[in-house]
Amino acid sequence: MDVDIAIVPMGLGHLREVLDLGDEVFDTNTKPYTSWSLTSIAEHLDNPDGSCWVALDSDRVVGFVLGSMEFELREDWSYLEWIAVAPHMQGLGIAGRLVDMCCAALFSRGARRIVTDVEIDNTASAALMTRHGFTEGTTVTLLVRPNPDQPEVAADAPNLSAATKRTFARTGRLRR
Repeated sequence: MDVDIAIVPMGLGHLREVLDLGDEVFDTNTKPYTSWSLTSIAEHLDNPDGSCWVALDSDRVVGFVLGSMEFELREDWSYLEWIAVAPHMQGLGIAGRLVDMCCAALFSRGARRIVTDVEIDNTASAALMTRHGFTEGTTVTLLVRPNPDQPEVAADAPNLSAATKRTFARTGRLRR
């Protein structure tokens, strides 16, 4: 499939489509310490570091990446936090182009390292990041303690059970 996809800086006019695409592709129950929301997008867009990009098919957002020059307390490390491509557009190299644009912007702003994290079962994202120079830095296991005084709601039980068994790989150092 030959497609002409433009990668452009994310602007205010892209917010709704970015939010909707994120709602479509992200499973925030898998990574409960982070939430996908309009606020998380707006915080990235409000940063002047130019590390938020969208992939456009004509004028429709079919992918995005949100990065920032802020990671924990490290002034010289940045964070590639969110990346998504519409399911019908996956496998066309769009995600790789988004990663490259975001990383180039972060390095040009002074980042010495770029950090991202990938849920351990998300092998496609892990492979993408590895192809683009990320290597595993530290593995963190998310431990969850339910409130013993509150019964589990049936809808919460599978997510809670799964979350206690997931290991999250926080990757570091991008080499190119």
